[in-house]
Amino acid sequence: MTAWPENYGRRILIEVDSTLSEAARIAPGLRGPEWILAHHQTAGRGRRGRVWANPVGNFSATLVLPQPGTPDRAALRSFVAALALYDTCVAVSGRSDGFALKWPNDVLLNGGKLAGILLESAGAGTAMSYLAIGIGVNLVAAPGGDTVEARGLRPVSLISETGAQVDPESFLEHLAVAYAAREDQFTAYGFAPIRTAWLDRAAKLGQVIVARTGTAETTGTFETVDANGNLVLLTSQGRVSIPAADVYF
Repeated sequence: MTAWPENYGRRILIEVDSTLSEAARIAPGLRGPEWILAHHQTAGRGRRGRVWANPVGNFSATLVLPQPGTPDRAALRSFVAALALYDTCVAVSGRSDGFALKWPNDVLLNGGKLAGILLESAGAGTAMSYLAIGIGVNLVAAPGGDTVEARGLRPVSLISETGAQVDPESFLEHLAVAYAAREDQFTAYGFAPIRTAWLDRAAKLGQVIVARTGTAETTGTFETVDANGNLVLLTSQGRVSIPAADVYF
């Protein structure tokens, strides 16, 4: 593989409460993007405040991007990160079959949840001070089924599904290279090629899915992701664009 990407920093921690929390602490002093990897998190978190299990040997890292642009543009980096994560999983496993991307921010393997992405940011209005992209991957162990919410996908690990063995620091080296390449593409050409590549890898495209926002649910055919990253469903009431939701199959 190629060398560590130029202008990206790297911090390796034995233990931390959360790499996302660490990102918030160090962001004010950063002049460029910085990866934070923790071998153990004592308070890892996922979407909507859920606990993210982090057994030893799994991957937990956050990329901090100072001055990431407008909130709308920064949010699209969820797709940039998802593609980079997909690229990395293919590279380290030596296979592409079985991997898919689930809107808005999961990587699936053989129909189960392998990895998740969580974006956090700070700033007011269009003056964002930083964006933190938290990434968790079940490299060696997956949480038990009792930790999965109702209708959630079964957790899977990379080693159990593919036999591929990779340690967190090696995985980070691959991911940093893959992310830098996708970020360069995003910077040079905008969201359009990222969107196209993401849709080529999308799970359940053209099939009926359920999007839940709070207590409301929308059922429809997954038609596309639009130019703003919104989920577009074709329902019995017509086409619906959804900016944020949990998706169930």
